[in-house]
Amino acid sequence: MRIVVADCSVDYAGRLSAHLPRAKRVLMLKNDGSILVHSDGGSYKPLNWMSPPCSLATLELDEDQTSAGIVEAWQVTHKKTADKLVVSLFEVFHDSSHDLGVDPGLIKDGVEAHLQELLAEQIERVGDGHTLVRREYMTAIGPVDILARDASGTSVAIEIKRRGGIDGVEQLTRYLELMNRDPKLAPVQGVFAAQEIKPQARTLAEDRGIRCLILDYDEMRGMEDKNTLF
Repeated sequence: MRIVVADCSVDYAGRLSAHLPRAKRVLMLKNDGSILVHSDGGSYKPLNWMSPPCSLATLELDEDQTSAGIVEAWQVTHKKTADKLVVSLFEVFHDSSHDLGVDPGLIKDGVEAHLQELLAEQIERVGDGHTLVRREYMTAIGPVDILARDASGTSVAIEIKRRGGIDGVEQLTRYLELMNRDPKLAPVQGVFAAQEIKPQARTLAEDRGIRCLILDYDEMRGMEDKNTLF
């Protein structure tokens, strides 16, 4: 990853147009070709960005750009849409590159990990006749929390969250799209399991044919109440 801190302006042209006037910003250029433009605020969200697949090229400056004080200009072009993001650099304060290696991905917190363990042991909570195939079933884009089979032998992919939001549904959707391409697994049903599922996430899941399962952590540990399957 390359990190550049610079006095710069940014122009985006394509399906929409946007302009960031000159200011000091952090530019993140990732190994996957993406670029993110950050300010010192706004939490994690960049001011502008270009997602992969894209390519970066250094532009040749004309007299007007040089006269304006621009010392370097980059053009990032999206390979599919041809959208362009141009970064004009007036002064560079920091420029460094770092090899981050392979990221292991997000490690679930203690409750999510324990919920996965408990549900694997109590797989009948997903439905009568369900059997466990394995935990952490690896796909090309990451591990599915639990792979099971229902009473008819149909594959069931289960994603477990402490609090279920739209991001979790999207994650499970990506797993299902990939797994359903495998003739040894297809068709694969999806179950989104969490202690709490947000209404928007439930609506999205149900629209995509994904079942929602509410897990009572205390009850699963032998303390009270029962889960509800919708």
